[in-house]
Amino acid sequence: MPAKSKAQQKAAGAALAAKRGDIKKSELKGASKGMEKSMSEGELKEMASTKRKGKPEHKSKSE
Repeated sequence: MPAKSKAQQKAAGAALAAKRGDIKKSELKGASKGMEKSMSEGELKEMASTKRKGKPEHKSKSE
């Protein structure tokens, strides 16, 4: 599933880095911590690789 906002894409990228061992899991905060636990590496890669153009900084609460 593609990211719906820039913030979601960044969180997925951080979670992917932790899952791959590039950064420590203890360094994760907020949404990226949950994403790392609940999503596969493939799902995180797909979300993190979403194009940023046209994405809002944060997803609105109504979506």
